[in-house]
Amino acid sequence: MVISGDNKGDTGIVQQILTKENRAIVEGIRMVKKHIKPTENNPGGINEMEAPLHISKLMLVDPKSGKPTRVGRKEVNGKSVRVSKKSGEIIK
Repeated sequence: MVISGDNKGDTGIVQQILTKENRAIVEGIRMVKKHIKPTENNPGGINEMEAPLHISKLMLVDPKSGKPTRVGRKEVNGKSVRVSKKSGEIIK
């Protein structure tokens, strides 16, 4: 879920994380138009695509309530799992 900016409140699935730039590409969020030059295989034109968004503007969604939540770690059966701070539910 996006917590600030023009797309505040929108949710989507993270498609890619760019770790060196601290950014993520989220499906359907921050759509931009990109002009593509025509080539032999591609007719060109204007395509819409997702632009990277800074990770500090994103939060995971609580599986129980559907609201944004912080994430904690917990040991379950000897394995470390992510846990929602709001509800205590395990995040997969």
